[in-house]
Amino acid sequence: MAFMDWNDNLSVNIKEIDEQHKKLLAMINELFDAMKTGKGKEVTGKTLTGLIEYVGTHFANEERLMEKHNYPGFIAHKGEHTKLTQQAKDIHHQFLQGKPVLNVELMNFLKSWLQNHILGTDKKYSPFLNGKGVS
Repeated sequence: MAFMDWNDNLSVNIKEIDEQHKKLLAMINELFDAMKTGKGKEVTGKTLTGLIEYVGTHFANEERLMEKHNYPGFIAHKGEHTKLTQQAKDIHHQFLQGKPVLNVELMNFLKSWLQNHILGTDKKYSPFLNGKGVS
C-alpha cells in the first residue's frame, strides 16, 4: 500500500503539472518505502537527494508558467516554494551530517505539505492558467 495515492481531487487540470505532482507522490512513496524497510543510508540518501532536486525542477516549471501568464498570486506562491526548498535543503544537510531525519514525522510533513500545497495553493492558479489556454 502506498503512503500517498493520487486521486482526481489533486488534479490542477494542467497535464504537465499533474504529471509532475504524480512523480513527486511516487518519490515520496519511494522515500517512505526506503525508510520503512530500513534500507541503507546510501539508498535513502539517493532517494532524498532525487526528491529535493525534482522539487526544484517542478517549482521552476510552475513559476515559469505563472510568470509567463502574469498570474497575480505569483509572488506569494513563489514564497511558498522558497520556504519549502529551504526546509528541504536543511533536512538534506542534517541527513548528510548523519542526523536521524527520516521518520514518520518527516513523512507526514511531506504528505501534508504536498496535499495542502496542491489543494490550497496550486488549485488557485489552475482556473487562471486554464483561462489563458494552459491545459
